[in-house]
Amino acid sequence: MNNAEANDAFLVKSYMEGDEQSLSILINRHQQRIYSFIFSKVFDKDIAEDIFQDTFIKVIRTLKRGKYNEEGKFLPWVMRISHNLVIDHFRKNKRMPKFENSGDFNIFSVLCDSGLNAEKQIIKDQIEADVQELIKELPEDQLEVLVMRIYKDMSFKEISERTGVSINTALGRMRYALINLRKVIEKHNLVLTN
Repeated sequence: MNNAEANDAFLVKSYMEGDEQSLSILINRHQQRIYSFIFSKVFDKDIAEDIFQDTFIKVIRTLKRGKYNEEGKFLPWVMRISHNLVIDHFRKNKRMPKFENSGDFNIFSVLCDSGLNAEKQIIKDQIEADVQELIKELPEDQLEVLVMRIYKDMSFKEISERTGVSINTALGRMRYALINLRKVIEKHNLVLTN
């Protein structure tokens, strides 16, 4: 266990034993990292601040109940809480994150443009046919999530329920599917822009 972890573990223990100041030190130590992580998902200052506050309300409640048992790995535990709250936020707002601004969906941007003229429509149809062929090279679990998400427009919650895996696992499979699809596209030298 490194010094930071030992320090965190000591501060968590102190807080659970009644030293309120210990939590302030923990929050100050990690707030930049946690806030940045939340903001990178929601891209909205007010929402990020709300989720940040909710994260620490949940942390406090858990610690107060004596339910914390992360063997000194305080930061990863808090990050997991904040990640779950981000997912809850999108679920409440009826839209799961589509990894906006991450570049992952550039592959499909050409498939989603409804204002194409006839010539471009032919190109689009060809690209779509090519992509549908290429996605068959993906592992089955990734292919399943990608088809549900892109072609059936299902939320990650629906995908999670349909496939019997957690939302995080569904998100992970989608991310890997897109990474692998990009590799497949490069391998086949398919150009997705016109």
